[in-house]
Amino acid sequence: MGLMMMIGSFSVLAGGDGDNKASTVKIGLLKYNGGGDWYANPSSLPNLVVFCNEQLNSNIQTDIVTIEPGSAELFNLPFVHMTGHGNVVFSDTEAENLRTYLEAGGFLHIDDNYGMDKYARAAIKKIFPDKDLLEIPFSHPVYHQRFNFNNGLPKIHEHDGKTPQGFGILIEGRLALFYSYECDLGDGWEDPEVHNDSKEVRLKALQMGANLIQYVCSGD
Repeated sequence: MGLMMMIGSFSVLAGGDGDNKASTVKIGLLKYNGGGDWYANPSSLPNLVVFCNEQLNSNIQTDIVTIEPGSAELFNLPFVHMTGHGNVVFSDTEAENLRTYLEAGGFLHIDDNYGMDKYARAAIKKIFPDKDLLEIPFSHPVYHQRFNFNNGLPKIHEHDGKTPQGFGILIEGRLALFYSYECDLGDGWEDPEVHNDSKEVRLKALQMGANLIQYVCSGD
């Protein structure tokens, strides 16, 4: 299925009446090179999908697709998540494929799991050498979907104690890439016993993750 057709199907499933129980819609986890632990937080995306299916009335499969940045299968996934603590390397071909995917309507969420920042920024610049990574204002729709975050990203883990920030790449006004920094949403999506976060902290993380999914669905 082509990406734009997949986005259309995704839009129907999220926020629909829930009658379609034979969903073929999946989301992906990016398996990149460079030595960083792309596989961190293994329970995070399945938990986020369950939360979205319950709270948004979506019907996304809980089987997460592990996808490489140069794969043609990337275009079957409306939402792709990337995380880790270290180095990220994209080849020229992979960067071009990711850029084409995002320009065609795809969405990439990069979540700094601490220690990834300088590598993530360099990787983003390789994908979009002619675009600046911009801080997303608190008024942006991504913070005001099913759940309102009037002060932007919630603080899930302390890291360096800095204020969490959401950065992005816009393509013709659409947020195509979202980079969550000093926040660690993915840790908050994990099983409760992994980090022993409070229910309140986990809920904020899941709610913000659901906003990302819903933004991809609605496009605004």
